[in-house]
Amino acid sequence: MDKGSTFFDDLSKLATGAAGSFREMGREMEKTVRHQVDAFLERSNLVTREEFEVVRAMAEKARAENEQLRIELEALKNKAS
Repeated sequence: MDKGSTFFDDLSKLATGAAGSFREMGREMEKTVRHQVDAFLERSNLVTREEFEVVRAMAEKARAENEQLRIELEALKNKAS
């Protein structure tokens, strides 16, 4: 029984060590992928959400001003006719 007992103890230690190694490999893979994604985003010249919102607000303001000018132009045309 002693031989069987050490066999299972050794097997248990091996499994525990393998699980720890796999966990560490997962962390390393995650770190590598994260680094690659960060590098890609840096090279991609993307805008931030904040920059996007600023430009969006500017576009909305310009549309409103254009609509107001269109209304004023129509009024002037009607007045001239």
